[in-house]
Amino acid sequence: MAGLQAGAPTPTALTVHSQSRILEIAFSDGAEFRIPFELMRIYSPSAEVQGHGPGQEILQTGKREVDVLELEPIGNYAVKPVFSDGHESGIFSWDYLYYLGAEQSRLWDEYQRRLQAAGVERDAPMVAAGGHACGKH
Repeated sequence: MAGLQAGAPTPTALTVHSQSRILEIAFSDGAEFRIPFELMRIYSPSAEVQGHGPGQEILQTGKREVDVLELEPIGNYAVKPVFSDGHESGIFSWDYLYYLGAEQSRLWDEYQRRLQAAGVERDAPMVAAGGHACGKH
């Protein structure tokens, strides 16, 4: 699903709220979302988080306090956030940001289920790479 579909909503406003750790985004279809940085970080579309196929996802923990230091524009279709924990390989297309905003409550529920399944706390420090894969569902 590369690029934008014709007629897909595009952002009309994008505001990074550092204090509240929220990305506020308004779209051309009138939708407005407030997406927590933590949600963006744990659902980053990068291979570092998503792995290289279904079931390969790396469960992210300890991201409640993560900040977005900057948002680099990628052409006119995406942004690349630089997170305070050093993660900066995720490219968030407008479609993906819309999905995160629209599906927020379901995604939080899914995250909680994945934490429980792995037996870890939301605020647990991340296990260093090379540890076990926690992509259990």
